[in-house]
Amino acid sequence: MTQTIDRRVTAARCIASHIAEQLQADLSLQLWTGEVIPLGPNARDDIRIVLADPSAVRRLVLKPGLMTLFELYATGDVRIEGGSPLEAADRWDHGRAVHLPKRVNKGLIARELIPFLLDGSTRTVGDAAYDPTGEAGQRRDKSARKDKDFISFHYDVGNDFYGLFLDPEMVYSSACYADADQSLEDAQTRKLDLICRKLRLKPGQKLLDVGCGWGGLSCWAARHYGVTVHGVTLSEEQLAFANAKIARLGLQDRITLELKDYRDLEMTEQFDAVSQVEMFEHVGFANHDRHFLEMRRLLKPGGLYFHQASVRRGGRVAGNITPQTNATRTIGRFIFPGGELDTIGMTVTNMGRLGFEVLDVEDLREHFQATTAEWSRRLMARRDEAVAMVGEERTRLWLIFFAMCAKGFERGSILVYQTVAQRRRAGPSGIPMDRGSLYR
Repeated sequence: MTQTIDRRVTAARCIASHIAEQLQADLSLQLWTGEVIPLGPNARDDIRIVLADPSAVRRLVLKPGLMTLFELYATGDVRIEGGSPLEAADRWDHGRAVHLPKRVNKGLIARELIPFLLDGSTRTVGDAAYDPTGEAGQRRDKSARKDKDFISFHYDVGNDFYGLFLDPEMVYSSACYADADQSLEDAQTRKLDLICRKLRLKPGQKLLDVGCGWGGLSCWAARHYGVTVHGVTLSEEQLAFANAKIARLGLQDRITLELKDYRDLEMTEQFDAVSQVEMFEHVGFANHDRHFLEMRRLLKPGGLYFHQASVRRGGRVAGNITPQTNATRTIGRFIFPGGELDTIGMTVTNMGRLGFEVLDVEDLREHFQATTAEWSRRLMARRDEAVAMVGEERTRLWLIFFAMCAKGFERGSILVYQTVAQRRRAGPSGIPMDRGSLYR
C-alpha cells in the first residue's frame, strides 16, 4: 500500500510538471500530501488547486469532463485555496488551457496515470445537484418539462442567499455599466431605467413583467414611469419578497404579482409593453415558438416587447445547434435545470417569422462579464455566511459557476443581448428615428 501511495505521488509530480510546461500558469498544485508544485515558470503559491484525494484522479480518468470536475469540486476532493475559482482562473491563459489536451504528451500521461487506477473509492454529490427523479424515485419524463421544479431548485434556496451577492434591488441579470468604475448598484438601476426607456413607457400604460423575480423592474417602472404592472413568477420565495417590497413602497395600487406560468395568463385586455429579462434561458428550445407567440398574444398591436437573454455563439452551419453541450448539461445539473441557450440569430429570426418587427439589438457581453465577476467577489467575501445558509457543496458550486460564466463572457463563448421588438402592424412604428434618445 505504501509503495502504491509513493508511486501516485511520483506520478502526480511528473504529470503536474509536464502540464506546467504547456499551461504556464501563475498558480500552484497542492497534492494530498501537502506538497506544492508550481504550474508554470515562477508561479506563485498564494492560490493553489488542491488535490485533496488521489481518487479524484481516477474519477477524471474513467469519466473525463466538466461534469466530473464539478462533482469533485463540490465534494471537496478538488478545491481552491487562497482565492475564489475566478481568481484562480485569472491566473492562466484560457487559450492554452482549452488546447492543453492537444499539446500534452498523451503517452506520458497515460503511463503515469496507471497507479491511480488501482484506487476504487469515490464520493458523491449530495442535494446540491438537481435530482432528475420524482418523489417515487422514477425517472422524470423528458418530454414533460417540470418548469416549476426547475425554477424552485434554482431560486428557492432562500432570498437571504441571493442577498449576499446581489444589489439592494435584487436584480439577477446583467447590469449595464456606464464605465468600468461604476458600482454594481448604480449599474443595475441604470439597466432598469434603460429597459423602461427602451419600452418607451408612459404614465397610464400597462406593463407585463414576465419572470418578475424579486420585483426590481416592476417597482422601478411603477415608481419612475407611472405605469401599472402585472408580474408573474414561478418562484414562491421571489413572490413573497417582491410582495413585501411592494407593500413597503406603497405600490399595491399599481403592481400586482402572481405565482403563475405566463403561458396560462387569461386576459380581458392586452398590454402596452412586455418585458422578459433573462427568463428565456429557462424556456427550452422546444418551446421557443410558443414563447414568442404568447408574447404576441399578450401585446396590443404596435406594443413593444423587451427581450434580454444570454445566448451561445452561432455555428458555421445555419440552424445546427444542439440543445445541450457539455457545459450546458453540467450547469443544468448543478445550477440551472432545464436551461438551454439560444443564439441571437435564432432569436431575431424567430421574432421576425412569428409576428414581430425587430427594432433594436444591443450586445451586453462585457457588462455581464463585469456583473458575474462582481457577484463572485461578493459571494467569496461572504462565503462563511453562504455555507451556513445553503451548505458547503452548493456554495462551492455557485462560486465555480460564476467563474465559468465570467470567463465565458470574457472570451465570447457566451453572449447576452437586449432585443426590442414591436408586435407587427401596418404603417409607421411610431419609434423616434434617433436611437441616441434612449441614452440622453
